[in-house]
Amino acid sequence: MSIRYDVDGAVATITLDRPDALNALTVEMKVALREAVERAAADDEVRAVVLTGAGRGFCVGQDLREHADGLAAGDTDLNTVTEHYNPIVLALTSCPKPVVAAVNGMAAGAGASLAFACDFRLAADTAAFLMAFARVGLGPDTGASWTLQRLVGYGRAMAMLMLAEPVAAQHALEMGLVNAVVAAEDLPGAARELAVKLAAGPTTAYAGIKRAMNVAATSSLADALDTEAEVQAACGRTDDHRNATEAFLAKQQVTFTGR
Repeated sequence: MSIRYDVDGAVATITLDRPDALNALTVEMKVALREAVERAAADDEVRAVVLTGAGRGFCVGQDLREHADGLAAGDTDLNTVTEHYNPIVLALTSCPKPVVAAVNGMAAGAGASLAFACDFRLAADTAAFLMAFARVGLGPDTGASWTLQRLVGYGRAMAMLMLAEPVAAQHALEMGLVNAVVAAEDLPGAARELAVKLAAGPTTAYAGIKRAMNVAATSSLADALDTEAEVQAACGRTDDHRNATEAFLAKQQVTFTGR
């Protein structure tokens, strides 16, 4: 199987595991990736998720050999966008657990877009991002038109998409595209450390934060306020909120359970 799914404690790690092809995405991989994200989302024991790639690349996007075969067979509508890529992005962004992308190497096209759809991005110092769509005469997909400009602004997003030039890890950090850059050998440990920290936090509140941010990105202020009110009402009924309030008043540490 070209997707590995491992759980260690409260952290699920999803690994794109086709290193000889820099984890280029086949139909099989896309189906398995969506299932893995949905599996993590539904598992009450999982409280944070890491998405990474095997070998020297994170993911270079669509497998172009498979794509060429599809074009030869008459699939010029690129149905994989609606059938596979869109559902994967929605699964990542709606996942109620924090998702950390550990970008260990080149992230290109849909591969980069997958990282942009995660909540956090840690990059190895050898990593790079490439919006390669224009190089093959295509527009963006896998949510890049939505996520990228919210991360780096309209002008930088347009330049990345149209010029299709690689952005090295340090430049990506300066642009706000990633949260941190670490030595390549330290990336797995750094991603694990962040995921463990998140897993120990108020995960119900994290789910509310994700929901509120997603709604606010495309709604009016009034709708955003309504969503915030709904999120706060739901969080206010949790044990986490009650226990954290009591711990604050007692000047004690709180243990979050996600309930």
